[in-house]
Amino acid sequence: MAHPIVQPAPAPSRVLVTGASGFVGSTLCRVLVEAGHAPRAAVHRIVPGSEGHDTVVCVGEIDSNTDWSHALRGVDCVVHLAARAHVMRERAADPLAEYRRINVEGTRRLAEQAVAAGVRRLVFLSSVKVNGEATARPFTENDAPRPEDAYGISKWEAEQALKGVAARSKLEVVILRPPLVYGPGVKGNFLALMRAIARGLPLPLASVDNRRSLIYVENLAGAIELSITKNEAAGRTYLVSDAEDVSMPQLIRALAAALGTKARLWPSPPPLLKAAGRLLGRADAVARLTGSLQVDSSKIRRELSWRPRSTLAQGLAETARWYHAEFRNKMTSPPS
Repeated sequence: MAHPIVQPAPAPSRVLVTGASGFVGSTLCRVLVEAGHAPRAAVHRIVPGSEGHDTVVCVGEIDSNTDWSHALRGVDCVVHLAARAHVMRERAADPLAEYRRINVEGTRRLAEQAVAAGVRRLVFLSSVKVNGEATARPFTENDAPRPEDAYGISKWEAEQALKGVAARSKLEVVILRPPLVYGPGVKGNFLALMRAIARGLPLPLASVDNRRSLIYVENLAGAIELSITKNEAAGRTYLVSDAEDVSMPQLIRALAAALGTKARLWPSPPPLLKAAGRLLGRADAVARLTGSLQVDSSKIRRELSWRPRSTLAQGLAETARWYHAEFRNKMTSPPS
């Protein structure tokens, strides 16, 4: 009786992950290991106990002078997460120049050295802010980019820098543009909203009728893993989201339920909220709470057969569990 021929399992990809110790990077490295890959973490500085490990490589400051040669040795694919993040209260004298130094020139330098090292593919985590700040209908990959702030402009210019490197080499570039990413370890506005809900603060947002796209960090990590392995992803740009768009009142109620508390929402006309935001110098923050920002993620679902691993309710439940473990059980307040 003939025995079926057993095909050997594909060799694991050695994946360099920049920003590996961050919010998205830490989840991604775990997901890559579970999928059979061998991630190598590029970090700004070595922490005690990680010296000498091939899985952790110190690259220092990311800009046009970064030496990536050691980190890229033997690497099949790069996932570039590290960036100068969107800053709510900007202190740099020339914010755009600082974003460009790290996000554009640092990205270009990485891509050029990846080509020299023989890397096959580079997956770049961009941002929906490349498309714009608000929608009347969901953004698609065919929409003309309209970044409005320094961060969004730098991400758009980084995408163009990568495409330029790819055009004159064999490097395959994949670009992902997520909306707001949430999950265990989240910071910024989402953490501030969770804190307000957990403390029972009244929120004047009951009258807001908008739609916001989100993506759970585990779902994003799954999309990145497919972008590494799928041949169809080469040279593509994808918008990616949970595809469960919610209004701000719906999100607050869902978060409150996950946190085991009751949402304290009271009505206030959105024009009044916007006027108050302008008077207080918080117009952008109010716009994010009251405006719509949606993405259509059907392209990545169709081309890569990607599906979110978790629903919005599951993602919020995991985020709430993390919040309680980190803050309530330690009897500490989350950072501002």
